Amino acid sequence: MYYILGSTGTVPAFFILLTLILGSVVLVSLVLTRFRQSLLVGYFLCGLALANSGILHWAGADSSEMIHALSEIGVILLLFTLGIEFSVSELKNLRRPAFLGGGIQVVLCTLAGTTIAAMMGLPLRHAIVVGFAIALSSTAVSLKSFQDLGQPDSPQGRVALGIALFQDLAVILFMVLLPVILNTGSNPMVSLSLALLKGAAFCVGAVLLSRYGIPQMMGAVAVTRSRELFTVTVVGLCAAVAVVSGLLGLSPALGAFAAGVVVSGSIYSHRVLAEILPLKDLFLTLFFVSIGLLIDLDSVIEHWKLIACGTVLIIVIKGFIVAFAARMSGLRLGDWLVTAAALSSTGEFSIVLLNRASELDALTPVVEQVLLVCTAVTMGLVPPLMKFSIGIAKKLRSKSGCSTGTRSDRTLGVAGKMDDLSDHIIICGYGPVGRALHENLRKSNIDVVVIEMNPQTVKKLLSEGNLCIFADAGQEIALHMARIEHARAIAYTFPYKEVVLAALPAIRHMNPSILVFARTKFSREADELQRAGVNHVLLDEKETGRAMVRSVMNCYPTTIDDGIKHPV
Repeated sequence: MYYILGSTGTVPAFFILLTLILGSVVLVSLVLTRFRQSLLVGYFLCGLALANSGILHWAGADSSEMIHALSEIGVILLLFTLGIEFSVSELKNLRRPAFLGGGIQVVLCTLAGTTIAAMMGLPLRHAIVVGFAIALSSTAVSLKSFQDLGQPDSPQGRVALGIALFQDLAVILFMVLLPVILNTGSNPMVSLSLALLKGAAFCVGAVLLSRYGIPQMMGAVAVTRSRELFTVTVVGLCAAVAVVSGLLGLSPALGAFAAGVVVSGSIYSHRVLAEILPLKDLFLTLFFVSIGLLIDLDSVIEHWKLIACGTVLIIVIKGFIVAFAARMSGLRLGDWLVTAAALSSTGEFSIVLLNRASELDALTPVVEQVLLVCTAVTMGLVPPLMKFSIGIAKKLRSKSGCSTGTRSDRTLGVAGKMDDLSDHIIICGYGPVGRALHENLRKSNIDVVVIEMNPQTVKKLLSEGNLCIFADAGQEIALHMARIEHARAIAYTFPYKEVVLAALPAIRHMNPSILVFARTKFSREADELQRAGVNHVLLDEKETGRAMVRSVMNCYPTTIDDGIKHPV
């Protein structure tokens, strides 16, 4: 579809739509940032304004198919990044908050949501779908809010992560069973068998890919050392699994999430995170704007009371249930309040579930519109609610004399990070120099994290029980995964000044006191590195010269009266 500009040229309508979205987002963000307000609500309002102001119609970009396509792309890419951050090992560490807290939260929220929806006149089957959609929270918004508040590894953040992981598992099963719940088939038993067969086939395929397809393909791409090819491969994998999921009658967004989970279990997960996560905020922005584009303002005005009541009920009832689940998970006084605020909204999977239910004719347009608006508003309220709850939690703890924390000393952190590691050394590159340095540090019982781009080397180090990340040592996210904020020193053991100079600003920003070591071949490069702020530069020419002098002089007997070797 094209929109004609004047009499001389044409511009694709999709490009016009994307330009309007990104341009308006920048303007809205500048205003909201100046007044220190949440950007998420602003993104939603931005989409709402574009959809209902007539500007899309004027620009020829008001196609409903195109808007739905953009919405689908946004949620697919967002859920792919969430899948990459999903960790089976993390789920094991978070057993209590995930299975106990998450189970309590999902069951109670589903029951409450189903009851309210049924009381409002929805058929029971449809009410169950609405109730489960309300039980799901926004993992992306809650985790981002914890990071923005400097509490990603706090007890309340870890419990929120555990409950969110359980929700991710529960929604996969629910999406598989959705056609059976809605009784879209003629025979319930046949529908159930077919749904379970599709789900089993998809899961088996994902497991096989994680073992026999993806690692080999990613390994072949990694050997090329091409960053562009690696990124294209990752995005292509996401799209391929999403398409297969759609062909099986499941949601493409669910397939994208599964693709991320498959990648997260490989040694390449850190590299994928480093390449994809910088775009996560963009995906989240597109997601929120696309929700606003789908909203009919006339419907909102007509049913604003219902929307307001729904928003309040979701925040209050779900907040109480999450607080109870967090308390049962082991959080002490006050901390459960922060977790409740983080998970009190509906989320990304709620949108996916509602879209799928609408395709199966389970929701009327009015119900879908109301739930979409409630989802966007509750997600936007999460950051201010968390800030407010943190202050209340501090007051509660100060009055009771309780310290923060959980009853368990188990390490619970975000996937992809070296939890509780501090005062360690980061070695970038594992050639002969890096290997020698690692061996000596290990003999001295000094903790080390290696960042390496050779997949075979990474596999070997991991199999030996070493901490190793497959990533580019010049990327800020890779350094963050290696916990550079808590490291004593970082050593670039390869003689490429460009990588060091590119990473140095981020290194100093994250840890101003860290010692930086680098190698170079030429003296002019050594001077440049020292001026840039590298603490210790090892010059290959100089070190090789010293070694050569020592080796040649050792050919002769020497005297050491004056401490200098002399030939006799």
